[in-house]
Amino acid sequence: MKDWFIAGVAALGVTLTGAATEAKPLDEILTDGVIRIGINPNFPNMSTRNDAGEWEGFDIEIGTMIAEQLGVDVEWVPTETAQRVPFLVSDRIDVSMGALTRNSERAKLIDYTVPLHTEVLAVLATDEIEGESWEDFNVEGVTLANMRGNWTVGWIEENMPNVELELVDSIADTVRLVAQDRADAIVENIDFFMGFTENHPDVNWRVVSEPIFVAYCALGVAQGNDNLVEVLNIILYDLHNSGTVSSVWEENYGAPMLREVTASPWF
Repeated sequence: MKDWFIAGVAALGVTLTGAATEAKPLDEILTDGVIRIGINPNFPNMSTRNDAGEWEGFDIEIGTMIAEQLGVDVEWVPTETAQRVPFLVSDRIDVSMGALTRNSERAKLIDYTVPLHTEVLAVLATDEIEGESWEDFNVEGVTLANMRGNWTVGWIEENMPNVELELVDSIADTVRLVAQDRADAIVENIDFFMGFTENHPDVNWRVVSEPIFVAYCALGVAQGNDNLVEVLNIILYDLHNSGTVSSVWEENYGAPMLREVTASPWF
């Protein structure tokens, strides 16, 4: 297993042998009238506070729709990236959002719904640099912009050893580096970056057509909470089938998902 992936799993903060607290079942959530949804507090445009201190973003809109379908209120629980799985295991939240990618290590600890959205690891560049595959950018003289602490930094160091890395602290700063010709491209989950390109309308942006890989992000639920998973799957199917998920995504990110989730009734 790759070192960068092992580090990501270790960041979950729990072990495979750790004991889990019994999760709140669906009937208890309905009786209490509240569903606790974990959201990443530092992840625009998934979830962030506006000037009035209110939560807004893709996860907030979708989470609100889910609560309305269940007939309950929402308690938003700020859940940092590394806390998403531990908060489920310890019954501090009922559902985890925040772009929770499905992988086999997490699946040993939690259950997943059907996918909510995708993350496409790809290359965002301008028309000033050529290349039709990510491998075309792995050459001397190319500088990639990224953020400090991102797992993709390790992936780039392992898989693109010929490039230089310029690291900043935010998605907006990363896009700005390329717009100002201080970097040539970004290798990241590009869906989350597209909205920030609108800050630089004079730049001719392009996404390299061949993705590196496509990951599927779902809602996380505590293991064994089968009835909750079943109901959430039905709600997500309806939201996908109506085009609501795609519409909400584009409203928040300024562009369609690079790879949309196809609604399927089989789950």
